[in-house]
Amino acid sequence: MNAPRRLLPSIASLRAIEALDRLGSATAAADELALSQSAVSRQLQTLEDQLGVTLIHRKGRGMVLTPEARDYAVTIRQALQQITQASLKLTVNPSGGSLDLAILPTFGMRWLVPRLADFTRLHPEVTINLATRLKSFNFAFEPFDAAIHFGNPDWPNTKHLRLKTERVIAVCAPGLISAPLSRPEDVLRLPILHIETRPDAWRHWFEAHGVSVDTVTGTVHDQFSTITQAALHGLGVALLPDYLVEQDLATGRLTKVWGGSTESPGAYYLVWPREKSGDAALSKFRDWLAGQSEDEDPLPR
Repeated sequence: MNAPRRLLPSIASLRAIEALDRLGSATAAADELALSQSAVSRQLQTLEDQLGVTLIHRKGRGMVLTPEARDYAVTIRQALQQITQASLKLTVNPSGGSLDLAILPTFGMRWLVPRLADFTRLHPEVTINLATRLKSFNFAFEPFDAAIHFGNPDWPNTKHLRLKTERVIAVCAPGLISAPLSRPEDVLRLPILHIETRPDAWRHWFEAHGVSVDTVTGTVHDQFSTITQAALHGLGVALLPDYLVEQDLATGRLTKVWGGSTESPGAYYLVWPREKSGDAALSKFRDWLAGQSEDEDPLPR
């Protein structure tokens, strides 16, 4: 990288503007950075002089960022997070490398985590760091090397490995229905529970049973853990992955509302940025994960 020196401000100046934007006052920024207010002011003045741009409106001893400076601070915050994450990875495991992986909470805990002991046994030199994310994100602004994602592999500038198809079952608490339903349309007479990350799940379910619907109203839940609890407590009918409801169906805590399992559009994928494809830790993890991705393989309990 051969950028002009004036476009590469010091970390101290960048931390000062990021802290002022996030905390809202020079006093709070100075306390967090363990500096005096005058030292924070000097860092910001140095940044303005170096960039040749006004960043601060000064009113007495108070300082307010310009709108352009606030936008700049947001980008700087993301860059500082990436630098911190890279430094942490280097110091935690400098020899074998590490992999920062975003996972879906339920699938990650039920499918990936029980298998990780095998990866650790084969590659003890690699550290896997896990964090949960429910929705797609931009790798350029999140400190991850890869992600386990449900849907279609349509993230820009990425590559992917297909892991598993999802099959769902319409279930509810036994007390919600007094008698078996005679047709799939009867489900619409019951309260419907939606999962936020699968907005078209019910429409696809009805289509799989030969029923065309425009909209399916109901309550929305952000995770499978919450929608499962809602179903168990009789709040409505939920479409849940078969691997999540197998035990509750066997014990009678939940019952099938209509039909068997149907295949969801999309699948679970490992997704990573193209520029990370040659990363040694990612390559080891990807090669290992490829051997875990058969749909016929039952999920660990």
